[in-house]
Amino acid sequence: IFLANFFFLFGHIFADCLPKCTYRCSNTQYRKPCMFFCQKCCATCLCVPPGTYGNKQLCPCYNNWKTKRGGPKCP
Repeated sequence: IFLANFFFLFGHIFADCLPKCTYRCSNTQYRKPCMFFCQKCCATCLCVPPGTYGNKQLCPCYNNWKTKRGGPKCP
């Protein structure tokens, strides 16, 4: 079961998250950290807001996930 969940999540990240995060992070100069956190957020929240900036209200989990300091976790 663990292996099946791993492959489902892994497949989801590459099939769905990778193209969305590639576009989401396309206008930043901090591409590597943006991609890392975007894919992490996408895997957990199962969505990425449209556009390269903002629109986080369309993905509540993505919008509400905060760092320990209270800043946004997801780009």
